[in-house]
Amino acid sequence: DTVHDPGERVGSVPDDVADGRIASHTPHPCIGYGAHRGTCTDARPHLRVPVRKDRAVAGDSSFDVVSKVDRQEVDNALNQAAKEISQRYDFKGVGASIEWSGETILMKANSEDRVKAVLDVFENKMIKRGVSLKFLDAGEPKASGKEYRLEATLKQGLDQENAKKIAKLIRDEGAKGIKASITGDELRVSSKSRDDLQAVIALLKNADLEVALQFVNYR
Repeated sequence: DTVHDPGERVGSVPDDVADGRIASHTPHPCIGYGAHRGTCTDARPHLRVPVRKDRAVAGDSSFDVVSKVDRQEVDNALNQAAKEISQRYDFKGVGASIEWSGETILMKANSEDRVKAVLDVFENKMIKRGVSLKFLDAGEPKASGKEYRLEATLKQGLDQENAKKIAKLIRDEGAKGIKASITGDELRVSSKSRDDLQAVIALLKNADLEVALQFVNYR
């Protein structure tokens, strides 16, 4: 839109035109302008002030790399595991169970072998529900009185170490011009080429990484 500085003489040439910083301005007839804008009724020509060329940079496309587990699917896997354990003959009379204990998944049985079997059932249910086992951080069985306990937690977010590894992988093997920046527990990947971004996603899906990844906020 036409920009008119009330303090500037109408029809004058701004300094940035005079010194060559902006190549040209397009005259804009002022008749009728005041009726449309309510700002100017001067009939003399004004100057349209364009965007400077060095600021007219096309925006990059981008997406975010995250590592977030679907808690509802983990709940579903746990409930299915608990149901199977309660029905299977080889778990009868061994005190086998699995449940949430705060943010920890607690598994119990009367022997080390049986509590590991509980974990195995749970992991199989997670896989069937599409939850990567990379989200699960399971400890070792520990004796507690007459039973064995095994605790597991869920890993979420990209820690700094893994985020740096992924960023380095993108820089080393991705196309030139791709940028990767760490923001909290996420990684923003951007490029002028959408094809290059798709290639990065394929690269990360096939990479041998310690964390499970999702690719979100593609824009």
